[in-house]
Amino acid sequence: MTGTSWSAKLAPLPRLSGCVALVPVKRFAAAKARLAPALGPSERAQFARSMAEHVLGAIAPLVVAVVCDDNEVAAWAIEHGALLLEEPGLGLNGAVTAGVRALADAGADEVLVVHADLPLASGLADLAGHDGVTLVPDRREDGTNVACVPAHAGFRFSYGPGSFGRHCEETARLSLDLRVVHDLVLAWDVDLPADIPAGLGPVRDL
Repeated sequence: MTGTSWSAKLAPLPRLSGCVALVPVKRFAAAKARLAPALGPSERAQFARSMAEHVLGAIAPLVVAVVCDDNEVAAWAIEHGALLLEEPGLGLNGAVTAGVRALADAGADEVLVVHADLPLASGLADLAGHDGVTLVPDRREDGTNVACVPAHAGFRFSYGPGSFGRHCEETARLSLDLRVVHDLVLAWDVDLPADIPAGLGPVRDL
């Protein structure tokens, strides 16, 4: 956490149902370090925020929860009408696992986990409603950009290089039906400068 703690101000989750989206959002100032030196620190933070805002818009009309451990991101999430989950110090896998559990406890039937670095994302709500697990791999079929899982399945998330294969194996371990969706706009994430779609990067100060 940075600055004054906001955990005491967290509202309890409302009673939920159906599919709820969960977006893990890293501290903007620390996001996308691999875009350096093409983008400076303020530009990276601006771009990370812009992509996250786009993802929230692409999730509508589903209810969305943001899981984070940063004051600035928390304020941003509330400003954009998202539910807020505080999961400090757990890392990505731990935060997503804890977030899914919290949404399940609040009544969600499915959780759509969406990364915040999908600058072309659209139609995310269309992935809900499958009786099993839906995975959207990145365009290299290595990472997992989107995962929709039954909220109470106990799905073990394993992000990082090779996560798509591990998530396929986890689906098999749980004896759940697997649906893999190959969608260019959802497969396009941003890790390196070459990944930034033309015209969507921040304007650099000259």
